[in-house]
Amino acid sequence: MNIQTPPRATEATLLRERDGAIAVLTLNRPLARNSLSEGLLSALAQALTDIAADTSVRAVVLAANGPAFCAGHDLKELTARRSDADGGRAYFRQIMTTCSAMMQTIVTLPQPVIAAVQGIATAAGCQLVASCDLAIASTDAKFATPGVDIGLFCSTPMIALSRNVPRKLAMEMLLTGSMVEAERAAQIGLVNRVVAAGDVRAAALALAKDIASKSTYTVKIGKDAFYRQLEMTLADAYAYASEVMTENMMARDAEEGICAFIDKRKPTWEDR
Repeated sequence: MNIQTPPRATEATLLRERDGAIAVLTLNRPLARNSLSEGLLSALAQALTDIAADTSVRAVVLAANGPAFCAGHDLKELTARRSDADGGRAYFRQIMTTCSAMMQTIVTLPQPVIAAVQGIATAAGCQLVASCDLAIASTDAKFATPGVDIGLFCSTPMIALSRNVPRKLAMEMLLTGSMVEAERAAQIGLVNRVVAAGDVRAAALALAKDIASKSTYTVKIGKDAFYRQLEMTLADAYAYASEVMTENMMARDAEEGICAFIDKRKPTWEDR
């Protein structure tokens, strides 16, 4: 599972593997610090679309090869388009829109997505971690939104970041560009936990397998409801969640799960 060899020119920028019911997506541009090139963004979007339609996938692990998890957008690729007739404006808009759509696909994916962060995650790379439902970080992982240092404020990474960490801490990261160590990232809620270097992918897979043991129907409606209620007022959120739980109670897996609990036996899920 753990592939660390730098890719040849013909190798895919995104590797797709299966570990039982777990889909493992691995960013595979280590020599470019796994920056989000146009090609890698397209590959991620396609992979996520495929996974969304695959009911045999119960959870996703998003990992990376090389010393960096993801250094954000491919600035060399972006800069090369300044020679376009419009100075690159149309291309820049296309890339930002494409990236934003891919990040939202992670959030709307029926299956939970777990980031396995083994190195730095900066700018859109930090956004990628924040967009995942869960994140496991190695002790040597670091996080930053350093766009301010190069005159390009991390405005799109700000969306996911500000929905993960307290407002003032998000602003500090955005305004200073400073690196946040893994343990601090866990304290502020950007990642769930920190594990020893070299153990991050195994820890993410273990968490994914735990989630995969649940009813996929229940997990799907729960993930969807979680993100929907965040954008509502308190009263609207409770009204919405009450309806969700009512519908959930009518599901076969809820009936089975409750009966299994009462009978002190292991439930048999049918994912419906």
